[in-house]
Amino acid sequence: MSTSVDTAVPPGAAPDESGRLDGASNLRIWSVLAVIVLFTEISPMQYVMVASALRQIAPTFPDQGANINWAIIVFGIFGAAVSPLIGKLSDIYGKKRMFVVCGVLFLIGTLLCAVTSTWALFLIGRALQATAIATTVVSYGLIRDLMPRRMVPIGLGIASTGLGVSALAGPLIGGYITDHTSWRGLFWFLFIFGLVMIPLLILIVPESKLRTPQRLDLVGAILLGAGATLTLLYLDKGQDWGWTKPSTLAWLIGGLVLLALFPIVEMRAKQPIMDMKLLFNPRVSIVLFVGLLASFMIGYQSYATGYMTQSPPSDQVVAQVKDATWVQVKAGALQQAQAQALTQARAQGLAQAEAQAKAAMPPGVELPPALVQQLTDQVNAQVTPEVVNAQVPPEMVYSKLPPEMVQVNLDPGYTYGDDFSLLKFATHVTLAQSLIAMLFGFLGGLWIRRSGARWPLVSALVIFVGSGLCYAALSHGWQTQALISAVYGIAFALYYASTPNLIVEGVPAQQQGISAGMLGVMQAMGAAIGLAVATAFLSANPVKAVVSVAGAPPVTKDIPLLYADKGYELGFYFVAISAAVALLGAFLMRHGRTAATGGAAH
Repeated sequence: MSTSVDTAVPPGAAPDESGRLDGASNLRIWSVLAVIVLFTEISPMQYVMVASALRQIAPTFPDQGANINWAIIVFGIFGAAVSPLIGKLSDIYGKKRMFVVCGVLFLIGTLLCAVTSTWALFLIGRALQATAIATTVVSYGLIRDLMPRRMVPIGLGIASTGLGVSALAGPLIGGYITDHTSWRGLFWFLFIFGLVMIPLLILIVPESKLRTPQRLDLVGAILLGAGATLTLLYLDKGQDWGWTKPSTLAWLIGGLVLLALFPIVEMRAKQPIMDMKLLFNPRVSIVLFVGLLASFMIGYQSYATGYMTQSPPSDQVVAQVKDATWVQVKAGALQQAQAQALTQARAQGLAQAEAQAKAAMPPGVELPPALVQQLTDQVNAQVTPEVVNAQVPPEMVYSKLPPEMVQVNLDPGYTYGDDFSLLKFATHVTLAQSLIAMLFGFLGGLWIRRSGARWPLVSALVIFVGSGLCYAALSHGWQTQALISAVYGIAFALYYASTPNLIVEGVPAQQQGISAGMLGVMQAMGAAIGLAVATAFLSANPVKAVVSVAGAPPVTKDIPLLYADKGYELGFYFVAISAAVALLGAFLMRHGRTAATGGAAH
């Protein structure tokens, strides 16, 4: 059976007028694909860099405190919300044109972040940078329109996993820049990267000639974008604001109402932003359903593995709590010893002064109260705390404290924690995962070209389920996590190679941009929901230190930002179950069972 796909126009179909590179040299085709993929790597690369540099960025905005996380939240929410809009604009006005627009907006935002020390302007810059998220959506359309049909499945597979710039170079370059310069150096690097990529894009990548002749449905765009924004905002900040508080629920209710109105309004629109019959067609709706649930795993896996391996080991935490408690115990013991010494010294001094005063008085005459007070004041003025404290050596006080006086136990405790830096996490855990994902992105494209995208998607979801169960049930040390993550990299690649190919095979080229944008929204919501639920599990299972001092009643303290194994395990079980439900959807899927055509079916 041949692994190639006939690029001839199907019988009865209109000639291809997209500007496809049929007949171009391999060098030309691969150069175009490489520039497209490199351009889309701007978004994940900056995410890795900026997320790792938040601690360095925070001192520049000292009044923000925990709100420094908005530097990440704004990027994710705004990018997900505008992706369908930019995707639709690419259908109407041209995909390369919108690629360049996203690049220019990213440059403006990056420059603003690099130079400002004003928090509001920094967030505006991050929002402008977020338009780079939409380049992935647009890239699927460009690849569909420009690549020869036989190359479309492979190109989508490569575009979905990248060329390694973000996964491999991002942590290494980001770590080096933050270690040797300042966080602003990250944005200058990203600015230069974008400044180089935009001319390459203009010179090397041709424009797709395919257009959708319609006006932009502003009402539909606002409903979809605003609904997605409000819903994602609730999912991202609900834990901090309180999930059930009326003021927090208002964001969710508002978002869901707008999203519910979207299809109702669009079914009545003359030129809807997306054909609702197409949206609810199983060829699209099942892919969106699978994308939503599968993204629970994708969002949680990267968060959990990074957090667990970069946390300190439990014995180190016990030692830190014990050391902090010992500091308090020593300070209290020294203070008590000094107070006792001061009391004794003043009592002795007053006794001597009263004895001298009585010797100067007739026998049997008591000292007047006023004289006693005068003597007391004189002694207190002479015997000061500073004088007495200098005569109480701290070492002598500390030496009397028994070593077993302070006992610290973690209940519940945890078994993970390797105290990795971001760079060490990248080299020890994500390096193998990223390399395997890059390889299987290409191999997945070949598989899809030969047999269709359904079985690669099913395989990815099976591995998702198995990975989630293994993360939960096996050892939580970095070696085990690295091994599971390496296998997970196969599923990551096959999933991201399958879903855009299924969209390409399921929608006409005129609806490619908005359809891919809808997939992006569902994936963003899935990642946010997965993280929100998992965060609730973690918050319900904090690590607690039980501190006992010299037999006194024990005191229990929450250890901030550390969670019991049970919290992470429940999260992994949850995302594994979600992936299993997505797997059922993939089994029910009727399309994607034959060799991919690169969109020729439409």
